This record gives sequence, structure tokens and C-alpha cells, in this order.
Amino acid sequence: MSENTNPANQELEITRIFNAPRELVFKVWTEAEHLEKWWGPKGLTLKVASLDLRPGGSFQYSMTTPDGQIMWGLFNYREISPSDKLVFTNSFSDEEGNVTRAAFSAAFPLEILNVLTFEELDGKTKVTLRGGPLDASDEEKQFFAGMFDSMRQGFGGTFDQLDDYLATIA
Repeated sequence: MSENTNPANQELEITRIFNAPRELVFKVWTEAEHLEKWWGPKGLTLKVASLDLRPGGSFQYSMTTPDGQIMWGLFNYREISPSDKLVFTNSFSDEEGNVTRAAFSAAFPLEILNVLTFEELDGKTKVTLRGGPLDASDEEKQFFAGMFDSMRQGFGGTFDQLDDYLATIA
């Protein structure tokens, strides 16, 4: 996994190569039955509440910690180019799908705009995730930039789970 950060524009970039064809990698990012098997931080159990894969659609999910705490998350899709690109905002939410503040800090941005690209590499897939705060205050942008190391670690674990999952279905 390669990582790049640009604190000047508060954008996190993570690139990872998966040993699976691009169409399959795209599919596991966009279908509920696959997302439940790998999306989210290690150690949490994910349940898909709804998935409507279209521009203007959303993916809402809950994540349960080992001690039973439940957190909700939400993707709002902006652009979908099958097998090539997903553009979506990601945020914490309540059970009804309303965007909420992160439980861990009021300074974390309400929404992160993510651009996810999928590139074919001789039967493997290069996935690049670029994300940064959307309509955020200076304080929120600074807080987000200060979390780059933590987010790289979190996405590293999530992408490890994706790697493991792809190995079982590829």
C-alpha cells in the first residue's frame, strides 16, 4: 500500500494493489453481500441497512464493536463509472440516515468527499482512494489532516480485510 498526504489541501491518498480482476474488485465495493464481509475497521461487525447504487443513492450501514456499541455510517453516491470509479461522500449518521458528528470529536468534518478509482494491472487491480473534507471549517480541516496516520492505519486494516476476502472469492 502506498500513501500520500497533502496537508495543504487536507487530502488523504491511499493506493493498494489487489490480486483480483478490476470488475470483481469494483463488485465487492458496490454490492451489500460483499461489503458486509470486509468493509470497516478490523474487529467490528458490519450490517448493511440499505444500498442504492446510483448517483443520488446511498449506502447506509451499522458497525458493532465487540462490546456491543453501534455506530452508523453513510455513503452518498455522486458518480458511478462501472469498474472504473466511485465518487461519494462518507459521514457518520444516525439510524435514520441523517448525517451526524463523529462520536469521537466534534471537530471531525461532517462529510468527506472520496474519489475511488480502479485500474487494471495484468489481472490485478490498483485501487486509489483520495478523500478530503467537504464544506469544512478551518478547524475541521486541520483536525482531519491531524488524523492522517490514524486513517492510514484504519484503511490499511480495512484493505487487509478486502485482500483476505478477495482471496476467498477470486
